[in-house]
Amino acid sequence: MASLDTARPLSARRPAALPRPYLVWLVGTRASLLGDAVLYFALGWAASAHGGATGALVLTAITLPRTLLLLLGGAVADRFGARRITITGDAVMLTATLVLALASLRFGASPWLLVVVAVVIGTVDAFYLPATGSMPRRLVGKEQLPRALAVQQAGGQIASLLGAPLGAVLVAAAGLTGAAFADAATFAIVLVVLVCVRPAHDAERSPRTEGLLSGAADGVRIAVADPVLRPALLLTAAAAGFLLPVVSLLNPLVAREHGWSAGVAGLVAGGQSLGVIAVALVVARRGTLRRIGVGAASGLCGAALGIAAVAMAGTPAVAVAGGVVAGAGSGMFACHIGPLVLTHTPGTHLARLQALLVLVQSLALVVGNNALGALADAQGATTAAAVCATGACTAGITALTLKPLRRLRRE
Repeated sequence: MASLDTARPLSARRPAALPRPYLVWLVGTRASLLGDAVLYFALGWAASAHGGATGALVLTAITLPRTLLLLLGGAVADRFGARRITITGDAVMLTATLVLALASLRFGASPWLLVVVAVVIGTVDAFYLPATGSMPRRLVGKEQLPRALAVQQAGGQIASLLGAPLGAVLVAAAGLTGAAFADAATFAIVLVVLVCVRPAHDAERSPRTEGLLSGAADGVRIAVADPVLRPALLLTAAAAGFLLPVVSLLNPLVAREHGWSAGVAGLVAGGQSLGVIAVALVVARRGTLRRIGVGAASGLCGAALGIAAVAMAGTPAVAVAGGVVAGAGSGMFACHIGPLVLTHTPGTHLARLQALLVLVQSLALVVGNNALGALADAQGATTAAAVCATGACTAGITALTLKPLRRLRRE
C-alpha cells in the first residue's frame, strides 16, 4: 500500500516553478544591481578625493531628487505602464554611464561631473524604483508572489555583498572609467531583457483623465485609508529606522567601542547578509508563513534579539552570531512585508504604493541615521544599538496586537 506522502500528487509536495519570464527578468535586474553597487563605490571613492564636502554633495545629489520625485514617479508608472518606464529609465542610465566613462577618461573625475551624474541617477531612480518594484506582481500570479520576492531578496543581498569588493577591484585596475563601463554593460543586459519580457499579469492603468499630482496624492490616500497597508507602511518605516542603521552606522561604532578591528565589523555585517540570504532561500523554497502578517511582525522581533546580542557581545564570535540572527529576522520581515503590500495594493496603484514604500524607508533612514549617530556620540554605540533593538521589538509586538495584520492570511 502506498504511503500517504507518495499517494499525494506531485504538485502538492513540490511548489510550481516560477515563470521563466520572471526568472529572466530577475537575472537581468540582479546583474544591474551588481553594476550599480560597483558604480556607487566608484563614485564615493572618486568624490572622497575632493574632500568630505564634495562627498556629501554627491550623496545629496542622488537622494534629494529621488526623494522629491518618488510619488510623482509612481503616478507616472501607473499612468503610462511600468514596463515602458523601466525601459526608458534603463536606456537613460545606459547613456549616462557611457557618457560618464568617456568624460572621466577625457577630463578626469571632476566634482561637477560627479554631481551631474548623481543628479541623473537620483532622478531616474525616482521613476524607475516604483516601476520595477511593481514588476513581480505583473510577472507572476499572486499565489507565487511570496516565493518570487524571496528569490529577489536573496539575489539583491548577494549583489550587495559582491558589489563593494568588485568595485574596489575595478577602481584599482581601471578607475572610475572602468566601473562606469562595467555598469553600462549591465544596463545593456537589462535593456535587452526588458524589451523581450512582457508582463503576463499586467494591471489596469490609472485613468488618463487623472492628473499626475492628484494621482500621486490618491496613492497616499489609498495607503492611509487601508487597514492593512497603513500598518504595513508604518512597520516598514520602523524597520528602516531601527534595522538599516545597524549595518552601516552602528556596527563599526560598536566594534570600535569594544576595541575590535575593522575585520570584525565586516564579519558582523557579512553575518547579517548571510542571515537574510538564508531566510530568503528558505521562503523561496517553502513559501511564507500562512499568517503573513505574523511572519512580518515576528521578523522584527527576531531582528531585535540579534541586535541586542551584537550590542551586549563580549567577544567577536558572539557579535557575529548576533549579526546572523539580526539578518535572519530582517530577512523574515522583508520576505513577508513585500508580498503583503503587493497583494493588497489595487492594480491601478501598484507603482504608487511602491513609491510610497521607498519614500517611508528613505525618510525613516535619514531620521534614524542622524538621531542614532547623535545618541552614539553622547551615550555610546552600545546604547544606540540597544535603542534599535527596543524600537524594533516594540514595533513587532505592536503589530502582533493589530487584528488586520494578525489575522491576515496569505492568498
